[in-house]
Amino acid sequence: MTNKRILIIDDEADIREATQMCLEITGEWDVIVASSGYEGLVKAAAEQPDAILLDIMMPGMDGLTTMQKLRENSATAQIPIILLTAKVQSTEQRQFSQLDIAALITKPYDPYSLSDQIAEVLAR
Repeated sequence: MTNKRILIIDDEADIREATQMCLEITGEWDVIVASSGYEGLVKAAAEQPDAILLDIMMPGMDGLTTMQKLRENSATAQIPIILLTAKVQSTEQRQFSQLDIAALITKPYDPYSLSDQIAEVLAR
């Protein structure tokens, strides 16, 4: 069985690296990383990952704008998107629940259970 491929789009290098290590070690994922929404759009279209882990708070193009552009592109429209956010107010959670996302994972997340969380979401 080949590893599933996941694209992490996050502007914070330490979060990208920690998440990548956790997913590669605990979940046997092939991880692709992008440090901005723009880079993420290009990599998502080129690499066709099985899922995208997308940070909401990013400079330049934020996660919601990135997600909108991923959905508008027929090459990336079907890829499940899991949002990563530190924002967890109930109003924002309601707003996120209206979106076409596979899941919402709040930061800080448990790096050891992240892979299982993602696998569970994609199995639905």
